[in-house]
Amino acid sequence: MKHLLEKINSFLYDEFVFSRKYRVWRHIFYWTFHITAWSIFWVIMASPASFGRNLFNMSLWIPIFIFFGYPLAYIAVPRLLLKEKIWQFFLVVFLWGIAGLFINAGYRTYLYIPLQQAIGFSFIPQPGLQPHSYLCMTTSAISPMIIRFFKLWTIKQRAWMYAKQEQISTELQLLKAQVHPQLLFNTLNNIYSFSLERSPKTPGLILKLSSLLSYMLYDCKTGEVQLEKEIEMMKNYIDLEKERYGDKIDVSVNIVGDLCDKYISPLLILPFLENAFKHGTSEQLGRPWMSLDISLKDNLLKCKIINSKNEFVPHHQNGVGIDNVKKRLEFLYHDKYDLKLADQGDYFVVSLTLELNPASPEVIIPVHSTGQFKLPIYENSLPVNR
Repeated sequence: MKHLLEKINSFLYDEFVFSRKYRVWRHIFYWTFHITAWSIFWVIMASPASFGRNLFNMSLWIPIFIFFGYPLAYIAVPRLLLKEKIWQFFLVVFLWGIAGLFINAGYRTYLYIPLQQAIGFSFIPQPGLQPHSYLCMTTSAISPMIIRFFKLWTIKQRAWMYAKQEQISTELQLLKAQVHPQLLFNTLNNIYSFSLERSPKTPGLILKLSSLLSYMLYDCKTGEVQLEKEIEMMKNYIDLEKERYGDKIDVSVNIVGDLCDKYISPLLILPFLENAFKHGTSEQLGRPWMSLDISLKDNLLKCKIINSKNEFVPHHQNGVGIDNVKKRLEFLYHDKYDLKLADQGDYFVVSLTLELNPASPEVIIPVHSTGQFKLPIYENSLPVNR
């Protein structure tokens, strides 16, 4: 039942309200509701005419309602009000309201009353301008104006949000792409050094590099990847670095928690590993060491990377890779993460706490000021009562 209601709501909002396909039906529905509501109102107000007669009389006014209301809704609202020409908008409404007095009186006197007389109705309304008749006509203009304003305003806001989402998505793709060249450059240098020595380990290193490339080219295309694959890729990278240093480095990897059905944005932790090898172990005179500890409880991921360093070498400023990770974390996780970088003299600590998104193989990039949304297909020109 809930699913059916959601489908009905989606159809009414995304299709019936916005689609060009149902334009005529929207107008028919609106004016039917409008004249029916007014007919019921006159019956409640003890009109001498029956509900059927009131309904017929209101139907005769529809051409005037459209003539008087649509120019304000189609011209004044989009060209003045939405463009913040406020005083021009109210001036037009005021002048058109005065013109409506003559339009109402002329229609009643020369068309509406003679038509009722020709039909032979027993009760004939008074000719000339009548307050209740003018009230009906003004509401027939105000209602479409309000509908039109909020509709165009909604379209404008959603178009802005869509553009913002596209901008963020593009930036994230660029930030993610900048990780690839750095990783490949460092890894290829490692393999090159082994190939010069004709090491038998070279084929295995190439295979691991192939696995990394496959991961980056195919798995990383989605918004999020399986946490298991992400960690497996990091292990491959660590293996490549361990082969480079051999027995000259101590590496400890500790993974705790159930990684199944957990998802994370790809290549978030890898730049910190690269940084640890590049600016930590490679600059140390003694025996370097590094540890990677990852724990997962429910959806809370805690990652700590500690690497030894030369205490006499000042901490390097963050490179492009680390800066990109910070931007991606802010874009994707906003207030759901905590990142701390600490230089402790002879070792450096990276501590990342991350609240993972609910399990989903496809993730929409959130815009945190507005939330996620599904954008309908809009038209360039929209009818009033959509």
